[in-house]
Amino acid sequence: MLVEERCYVLHPTYSPADYLKVYRSHGYALQSEILGGLQGYFTTEVGQLNAIVSLWEYESFESRQERRARLASEPGWQDYLEKVRPMIAQMSNRLMLRAI
Repeated sequence: MLVEERCYVLHPTYSPADYLKVYRSHGYALQSEILGGLQGYFTTEVGQLNAIVSLWEYESFESRQERRARLASEPGWQDYLEKVRPMIAQMSNRLMLRAI
């Protein structure tokens, strides 16, 4: 099993609530359907502020690659990205393997 942590730090002119409003209305259904394995979306309270963190579970690295490529090829996903990319100042992700 593989868990992907994605972190988006927003520009100060946007709040996590702004981002999540667009995500709920334009991104959530499509992303959840194609990727599956959503462990949760979180906002930060301590440390890097104004950030959104999501955790996604995959069976393998190959499964992640296939699902993310399928999502990227969806026109509806590209429309969603046009709405949220201006909100994002910094992006990062980590792929983690279960240790216990």
